[in-house]
Amino acid sequence: MKFFTQAMAIPLISLSFPVVANTLDTAASIEAKTLQSAVASQQRIDVSDDRAQKMKAEIALLQQDVDNLSVYRTHLQNVTHDQSLEEANLNQQLEDINQTRQGIVPLMYMMIDGLKLWVDTDLPIKAAHRQKRVDSLISMMSMSDVSDAEKFRRILEAYQIELDYGSKLGSYQETIVLDGVSRDVDILHLGRISLLARRLDGKAFWFFNKDQSMWHPVTSSDHESLELAYQVANKKSAPTLLTLPLSVSSLQEEQK
Repeated sequence: MKFFTQAMAIPLISLSFPVVANTLDTAASIEAKTLQSAVASQQRIDVSDDRAQKMKAEIALLQQDVDNLSVYRTHLQNVTHDQSLEEANLNQQLEDINQTRQGIVPLMYMMIDGLKLWVDTDLPIKAAHRQKRVDSLISMMSMSDVSDAEKFRRILEAYQIELDYGSKLGSYQETIVLDGVSRDVDILHLGRISLLARRLDGKAFWFFNKDQSMWHPVTSSDHESLELAYQVANKKSAPTLLTLPLSVSSLQEEQK
C-alpha cells in the first residue's frame, strides 16, 4: 500500500513542472506588457507635459500681448479724447475768428474813412502822396488775394506814418500853386503846427494858413530864421531853438 502511494506521487510532481513553466511565462509576459504599457503611458505623459508646458508658454505670451494691447487701447482712448478736445477747441477758435472777421472788416472801413478825413482836413503835407495812400487802401479792401490780416496791417502802417508827420521836422520838394502860379519849392514842416515853402533860390518864403487854406508870403526880416530851420531839417546845422510862423491857431492845437 505504501509503495503505491509513492508511485502515484511521481507522476503528479512530473506533471507540475510544465504548469509552473507556463505560469512563469505568462507572468513574465504580463510583466513585460505591463512595463511596455507603463513606458508607453510615461511617454504619453511626457508628451502631454511638453504640450502643456508649450501651451502654458504660449498662454503667457498671449497674456502679455493682451496686456500690451490693453495698455495701447487705453493710450489710444486718451489720445482720441485729447484730439476730441483739441477739435472742439479749434472749432471754437474758428468760430471766434469768423466773428472777429465779421467785426474787423467794418472796423477797417471805419479806419480808412477816418484816415481819409484826417488827410483831407490836415495841413497839406505831402498831400498828393498821402491821398494816393488812402486811395490804395480803399482799393485794397476789395482784393480777394490780400488777407484780412495784411489789410489791417497796412491800415495800421498808414496810421503810423500819419502820426510820424506830427512829430518830425522834415523837408521835401513839391510843386504848389502860389499866387496863381505853379512853382517848384522846398517844403518844410514842423510836425503839424508849421508848414513853410521856400523858392528854390532861397529868395522868397511862404507859410500856409490852415484857417484860410492859403499860402501867405513871409516878410524878408524873417528869412534868416526860416533859412536856419531848413538847414536844421536838412542836417546842415545842429538842432537849435527855431522861430517859425504857425500854420494853425492855438485853439486848433488845444483841440488836437
